[in-house]
Amino acid sequence: MRVMVTGAGGFLGRQLVQRLLESGSLRGRGIEALVLLDQRLDGFAEDHRLRLLEGSITDPTLLRRALADGMDVVFHLVSIPGGAAEREYGLGHQVNLLASLELLDQLRRAARPAVLVYASSVAVYGADLPKRMDEGLMPRPALSYGAHKLMVETQVSDLARRGEVDGRVLRLPGIVARPREPNGLRSAFMSDLMHALAAGEAYECPVSPSATAWWMSARCCVDNLLHAAGLDNPGAQPIWQLPVLQLSVAQVVEALAEAFGDNRRDLVSYRPDDSLEALFGRYPPLRTPLARTLGFRHDGSAQALVRNALNATSRRTHAIERTA
Repeated sequence: MRVMVTGAGGFLGRQLVQRLLESGSLRGRGIEALVLLDQRLDGFAEDHRLRLLEGSITDPTLLRRALADGMDVVFHLVSIPGGAAEREYGLGHQVNLLASLELLDQLRRAARPAVLVYASSVAVYGADLPKRMDEGLMPRPALSYGAHKLMVETQVSDLARRGEVDGRVLRLPGIVARPREPNGLRSAFMSDLMHALAAGEAYECPVSPSATAWWMSARCCVDNLLHAAGLDNPGAQPIWQLPVLQLSVAQVVEALAEAFGDNRRDLVSYRPDDSLEALFGRYPPLRTPLARTLGFRHDGSAQALVRNALNATSRRTHAIERTA
C-alpha cells in the first residue's frame, strides 16, 4: 500500500500522518510507503516508510515525482486558507484550484484509479444560510476559497463518474484547535479562544457569545478522513457534508470552564466584528443523515470537543462520543 498526503506539514496533515504510521495499515493492507508533500516537512520522526518531498504543489514536476511509482490512496489536504486566499487571489487560484486540477489530471492517467480523499470545506455554502439546513443545500460560495473548493469538488465527482479516480470529498467545518500563529484563517478565533482559556489567559473574542459555528476537533476529523478512505462503495455522488457540532461561543466557553475552572468564563471579553460574525457566526443546525448512515461522526458534545481538540491525553478518553 502506497499512500500520499499533500499538506503533510500542516496542522491536520501532521496528525493524519501520525495516525497512519501508528496504525500501519489502510484499507486492510499494510502501508509500505507514505509519501509526504509540503513546502516544509521538518520535525517528522525517522521511519523507513516515509518519503519526504519538499516543494510547492503548484510544481507539476514535483507531483510527477511523488506519483511516479503509483499511489493507492491520496489525502489531498493542502490549501491556502480562506482569508489569505481572498487577499491574495492569484496565490489561492494557483494552489487551491490549478494545483488540485493538475493533481487530479495526473491521477487519472495512472494505470489504476487511486482512492482520493479531498478535504473540501463548508465555505462552499457561503453566507445567509437557512435557519435549518441539511446536506442537500445548494452551494453558493461567498469567498474565492469556497468557489475554488466547489470547482475541485465538481472535477472529483466527474472523474469518479468516469471511473478514472476513486474520489471521496469531505466538506470540513471549523477544525480546532489549530496552533496560535498567523495562518490566514478568518475563523482562527475558534482555536485561539480554546488555547487562551486553556492557558488561563484573557481573550477578546471578535464575535458575540451567541455566535454559532460548526465545530470539529482535529482528532475527530482524522477519524473521518480515514473512514472515507476505507469505504468500499462510496456511491455515485461521493461528496459528503460531515456531521458537525453546532455550538455557540458561549457553549464552548462553558465547556472550557468545566474542563479548566470556573474562572475561565471571566477571561473572555467580546468585541464583535459584524462582517466576521456574518461569515462565521451564524451557522444553523445541520442535519446529515446520509453521512451518518455511512459512518461519519462528530465529536459528540461540547465537552468531548474540548477534550479532543486540546489533545488532553490524560483526560477520560480519546474516543469520539457517538450520538444516535
